[in-house]
Amino acid sequence: MFLHRHKGTGLPSVMQGLWRTDETVDATLLLSLHDVLSEGPLGRRVVRPRLPGARPRFEPSTHVYPLRYPPTPIPDDELLRWADEHANVSVDPELGPGWALAAAHLTGGGTALSIVCSHVLTDARGFVRAVADALADRPRRPDPRRNSDLRDAMQLIRRVGRGLRGARYTPRPEKPPASRTVRMPPRTVVFDIESAVWNRVAKAADGTPNALLLAVSTGVARRAGLAFPLRISIPVDDRGGGTVSNGVSMVGISLDEGDTVAEIRARASQAYARPREGAPHNMPAEILQLLPDRFAARVSQGAGERDLLCSNIGRVPTELTTLGPYRATGIAMRAMHPGLDVHPARTATRLSVYSCHTDQRYTLAFVALDEEHFPDRSTLHAHVRTELSERGLEPRSW
Repeated sequence: MFLHRHKGTGLPSVMQGLWRTDETVDATLLLSLHDVLSEGPLGRRVVRPRLPGARPRFEPSTHVYPLRYPPTPIPDDELLRWADEHANVSVDPELGPGWALAAAHLTGGGTALSIVCSHVLTDARGFVRAVADALADRPRRPDPRRNSDLRDAMQLIRRVGRGLRGARYTPRPEKPPASRTVRMPPRTVVFDIESAVWNRVAKAADGTPNALLLAVSTGVARRAGLAFPLRISIPVDDRGGGTVSNGVSMVGISLDEGDTVAEIRARASQAYARPREGAPHNMPAEILQLLPDRFAARVSQGAGERDLLCSNIGRVPTELTTLGPYRATGIAMRAMHPGLDVHPARTATRLSVYSCHTDQRYTLAFVALDEEHFPDRSTLHAHVRTELSERGLEPRSW
């Protein structure tokens, strides 16, 4: 689905990791990181098969953007605007480059770092693993073994055939929200909350950290005037083994305006127990590989899209908390959507929220696409700060 969307049939997505330090990071270290990233899972591209029925495959790619680390510093309060600009990079998972690395000096001292990659190459947790391996200087080199197109096509056809036995296509039981055309770049904010405070507030509300994330996101939507019941998509990591390729699927919940954190926890638990969403509904997901591009894009259009998307990326590996000898004083992860001001796209998603955490802090990244309810960054910032503050979460803005 991410490949179809990249080709203009939906909302394009890139993964972006952001770091900030209090010290000036040496350019030599960043050049070394750039080299190691290029040898790992980000340094690859999608290659189309020659035989119908075979799947596209990944092959190593040497087409890369150079490191961008200009000497002119940016103001500290412009860090997020700088990050948004660098998320708007043109990455191409087929032709390349599929990723980009940039850094900036801050006027108050320290460094900001951005790593962006096409969502076709990996999802949030795969991205975290790939960067952690690169920072530890242990790149995951591509597996040299692969099937021929003929063998792959035969295996895929058998797999889909087994899945179709007894399967019957039915429309999705839940009518998807109406999509809208997005013509503006996303409005974004990032907040840090102390981990001890976040966990204490979640426990006091008879919830979990994840349920609190859903509650906060719903509260922001309520303050912005979105209609209830609110439908939320929750990404779930279904990968097997240590792969860094996309292993994410979706479940969905519907929340009412007065739902407590404890009630949200119960609803989320029920959602996790239901079958993962695929497209088309009740059919093997692999069938999309056998359909022509245009038809596959049509039947998968809007899959997993609801009013909100709330992604709990989880604990950040220890390797990501330092850049060589430099300690990271802030880490954020999010998906962004480049090129919307040039190539508008349609989506039902109004607001996406991404959470990651260390032992010291939770970091929440908000990405708003609804131009009516979130017309600018200051409006989004005010709604988020008020919601977090009124829950006693003591937010610190980037």
